[in-house]
Amino acid sequence: MFSQLGDKLQDIFKDLRGHGSISETNINDAMRQVRLALLEADVDFQVAKKFIARVREKALGEEVLRSVTPGQQMVKIFHDEMTALLGGDAAPLNLDKPARILMVGLNGAGKTTSSAKLAKLLKKQGRTPLLIASDLHRPAAIQQLATLAGQVEVPVYTPDAAEKSVVRSAAAALEWAKGQTGNVQIFDTAGRQEIDTALIEEIKQLKEFLKPQEILLVADAATGQQAVSVATHFNDALGITGIILTKLDGDARGGAALSMREVTQRPIKFAGVGEKLDQFEVFVPDRLAGRILGMGDIVGLVEKAAEAFDEEEAERMEKKLRTASFDFNDFLAQFKMMRKMGPLENILGMIPGMSNVQGLSVDEKQIKRTEAIVLSMTSDERARPDILNARRRQRIARGSGSTVTEVNDLLQRFNQMRKMMKNAGKMKKMLKGLQSLPR
Repeated sequence: MFSQLGDKLQDIFKDLRGHGSISETNINDAMRQVRLALLEADVDFQVAKKFIARVREKALGEEVLRSVTPGQQMVKIFHDEMTALLGGDAAPLNLDKPARILMVGLNGAGKTTSSAKLAKLLKKQGRTPLLIASDLHRPAAIQQLATLAGQVEVPVYTPDAAEKSVVRSAAAALEWAKGQTGNVQIFDTAGRQEIDTALIEEIKQLKEFLKPQEILLVADAATGQQAVSVATHFNDALGITGIILTKLDGDARGGAALSMREVTQRPIKFAGVGEKLDQFEVFVPDRLAGRILGMGDIVGLVEKAAEAFDEEEAERMEKKLRTASFDFNDFLAQFKMMRKMGPLENILGMIPGMSNVQGLSVDEKQIKRTEAIVLSMTSDERARPDILNARRRQRIARGSGSTVTEVNDLLQRFNQMRKMMKNAGKMKKMLKGLQSLPR
């Protein structure tokens, strides 16, 4: 998500950085290009117009025009304004008792999956969530929630198949909840293909009965301008307290994410960044702004690494790297730990400057091919890569469905990596370089 918008914005700022000084003409030209980039990314026209006006006003201030690094000053202004557009500081959930959360949205946006993902996240934070199926129109949605609840190991309430009243169903769920130990109740409500009076009326009744602290609109970030219309309608009717953006890992233009908060004045609280139940995170505006502008997200990267990497395993790996005893068994272990951090495309986007590298992308097929080559080695070959002669390489190529050239390429890259790791001087230089990157 945002890759096209990010590439265009970074090109614009690269051009600005090339100027020793910035004039009103430079800024106007850049703002025209930024406006076009935003509109092409599906950002709402009025939102884009106001955003450009705010950036232009600050950009024409004395601070930028007299700065020794006007290009950098422009990037900072743009980053600050984009952070503000996305909501400023991250907005926490209101979980005061009775801590009820109403999940609303259209069919297909990911309400049911997001309900389970939110339950899993809250559970990891030390809460004891309960999932409650409140979609009486789609038995499949009830079954889906029950299945997902089992996967995240959270108690779930499923209504009687004959029940038609959403309020009676909610009352029965509250009685059921009294016998549970949960301290957060998540209600997965019904959706439609489009907003209609019956849908809104039903959720209004449920809201009136439950008086939830949170009404979270689940919106598909890939639906463009429609998502802005949906957000406006739900907010006008229900007074939503926040937004959950789903499918932020997709390759759509993503302008809805930059528009929904502005048109509703409600914070984006969470983001779905993948299909897996743990690929769901608190939405932090300045981090996303940094990633869009190619500045990376070092804090997010460290947090993901801390969750995915076992401390003892990391220490063992560090020792092997220092002593140049790193082998293909360790290579596979690193692969598995990296995958725990989420899609590699997302991880690259968190590293400052990586999105600016031309031609850099993650080819999932290539990754699987590399894994197949390593798995086609014997345990002895993985532990002692130096014994991989021509005959062994031919066998590995046949076993992995690869060519001998591909096997040779992998071995060459692996040996280069080992050589680099062995050189302590180069490692220190790399670490100093990382520390000097912008945060």
